[in-house]
Amino acid sequence: MESKQAEKKPPLLNMGVLAMVVTHALIHAAGNMRSTIYPEIKADFQLSNYQIGIISAVPPLSQAIFSIPAGWISDHQGSKKVIAISLGMAAIGAAIAGFSVNPWMFVVSAVFLTLTSTFYHPPAHSYSARVASPEDRSKAMGFLNAGGTFGISLGPLSVSVLLSLGFAWRQVYQFWVIPIILGIVFLLMIKTDPRGERNHVDEHKDEEVESDEPTSLLTREFFLYIASRGVRMFGASMFAPFLSLYLSEIRGWSVVQIGFMLGISGILGLVGSPMGGYLASRFGEKRWVIVSMALSSTFFVAAFYVPGIYPFMAMYLIYRLFGIMAMPGQAAITARLSPPSQMGMGFALTFMPSSITGVVAPMVGAWIADYYGYLPIFIAATGVMYLAVLVFSLAVKD
Repeated sequence: MESKQAEKKPPLLNMGVLAMVVTHALIHAAGNMRSTIYPEIKADFQLSNYQIGIISAVPPLSQAIFSIPAGWISDHQGSKKVIAISLGMAAIGAAIAGFSVNPWMFVVSAVFLTLTSTFYHPPAHSYSARVASPEDRSKAMGFLNAGGTFGISLGPLSVSVLLSLGFAWRQVYQFWVIPIILGIVFLLMIKTDPRGERNHVDEHKDEEVESDEPTSLLTREFFLYIASRGVRMFGASMFAPFLSLYLSEIRGWSVVQIGFMLGISGILGLVGSPMGGYLASRFGEKRWVIVSMALSSTFFVAAFYVPGIYPFMAMYLIYRLFGIMAMPGQAAITARLSPPSQMGMGFALTFMPSSITGVVAPMVGAWIADYYGYLPIFIAATGVMYLAVLVFSLAVKD
C-alpha cells in the first residue's frame, strides 16, 4: 500500500511549478523598485514626507478593494488565465511609470504594479499547494517564494546597475516592460498541471481524506491567523517608504548603495526560501515561523544601532533572511486552514491585511517622521512586529 501511495505522490517540481517561479519573479521585479527609487522621485517631483506617505498608501488601498474579488476569480477561473492577466497589468504599470510626467501618473502606475500581485498570488499559491502533497506543501511554497524574492531583488538591483550606467529612473521602469511581456509568452507556452487548475481536489477519491480538513474559511483559527499577519504587516508598512529616505538623508547612502542592499536581500531568497520550506517541514510549520519571525525582528532593530554601511547591511540582510525563511511555513499554514475549493480565497484573505494596514501605516510612519524623526519609526515598527509573533503563537494550533 505504501509503495502504491509513493507512486501516486505528485512530483515536487514540474513545468507548471517552474512557470509559477518565473512569473513570480517577474511580477515582483518592477513592482518592488518603488522603495529604492523614492529619493529620486521625492527630488524629481519635489515631494514632502507626507506626500510620500500618501503615494505609499494609495496602492494598498486598491489592493484591499480588489483582494476578495481576486480570490473569487482565482477559485472560478484557470490559474494560467488569471496569472497572464496579472502579468499584463505589470507591463502596463511599468510603462506608465516609465513615461510619468507628474506624481499622479506615478501613483496610477504604482496601483497597477500593486494589483498585479493582488491578482497573481491567490492562483499561483493555490496552484502550487494543489499540485504538491500535503507533506511537501511547505517545500513547494519554498520554491515558489524563491522566485518571488528573486524578483524582489531584481528590481532594486536593476535600479543600482542602470542608474550607475546613466539611466534615469523612468528608463529603469521602461526596461522591465519587455521581460514582463516575454514572461506572458512563456507562461502561455507551458502546459500547466490540471491538478492546480481544479478547484476541488477530487482526483484522489480513493485515498483517505484527513479528518481535520477544513470545510469553511469562517473559523476562529483562520481569522486570528489573518490578524497576526495584519499586525506584522502594519509594522513593515510603517517603515517601508522611509527606509531608503533614512539611509539617504541621515546616513548619507547613495541610491546605488540602497538598491544594492535591497537587491541582495532578495537574492537571499534563492537559498533561504527553499531552506525555510525544508525546515518548516522538518521542525513543524508553527514552531519554525515563530522562531524565524522573532529572530527577524531582533536583527532588524539591531541594524539601526550599528555604525557604518556594511554592519548595517549585515544586520538588515539577516533580518530579511529569517523573514524569507518564515514565508513557506506561513503559506503552508494558509493552505492547511483553507478548504480545497476555497484555497484561492484563503490566500487572497491572508494577503488582504497587508493591503489594509498599508493604507494607514505609512501615514503613521510619516507622522512619526515629521514630529520625532526617522529612527523612532523603526523602533515602533519593531515593537509591532514582536506583537505579531505573540498573536501568531496564540492563534495557530500545532
